[in-house]
Amino acid sequence: MDEFTQALDATIAALDQMERATDRPLRASRGALDRLCHLPPLASDKAQRLEPLRQRVSVCLQCPHLASARTQTVFGVGNPNAELMFIGEAPGADEDRQGEPFVGRAGQLLTKIIAAMGFSRDEVYIANVLKCRPDMPAGEPGNRKPTPDEMETCLPYLTEQIEIIGPKVLVALGATAVEGLLKIREPMGKLRGRWHAYRETPLMITFHPSYLLRNQSNTEKRKVWEDMLLVLERLERSITEKQRNYFR
Repeated sequence: MDEFTQALDATIAALDQMERATDRPLRASRGALDRLCHLPPLASDKAQRLEPLRQRVSVCLQCPHLASARTQTVFGVGNPNAELMFIGEAPGADEDRQGEPFVGRAGQLLTKIIAAMGFSRDEVYIANVLKCRPDMPAGEPGNRKPTPDEMETCLPYLTEQIEIIGPKVLVALGATAVEGLLKIREPMGKLRGRWHAYRETPLMITFHPSYLLRNQSNTEKRKVWEDMLLVLERLERSITEKQRNYFR
């Protein structure tokens, strides 16, 4: 039994006892009832609401060329009640094979960044704008960038995910994810390090982990870390001196 259910049972028992001790029936104000009706959903409720969406994504055929080339869709992973959500552009070969976002080299680096922030991977939520791996010509290695039309078609699924999870902060990883979310194309140097918004949810833009795999100087790592420090501040998380001095 979760804490909310225990508290609710205790409240009902107390009200029953109060009602038996008085001749007058207990009444609740209309305002109190309205507030109860608008309590935020429990994590288990969010997981239940995500499942029908996951099923719709798993059989999606809106992009026939992607549906015919994929091994499986890559929906998302993590805590349905997360206060922090990371968004990438699209699954790669590893993700297509395993059915989970960010499991390749870039994903391993993202997991390290999340841990350095004081979270575990299970405490946040990770998803992509595109739920299918962009198709590649037979025998061609690597991954291609999703097209604007592909992202536009798939974006409603991500929007619904965000609405259900209700994170306090979104982090967009890389320029392609930004293009998919905000429909803007600008250099990352102009976009990162300041707050944006996606449908009123605060959005921090930073480099994709794959960029750090290609550019491993402490200067570039520090830029990403500065963005993550802003995220921690927005979440009102305590930041240690050690964290503040990473990559200096």
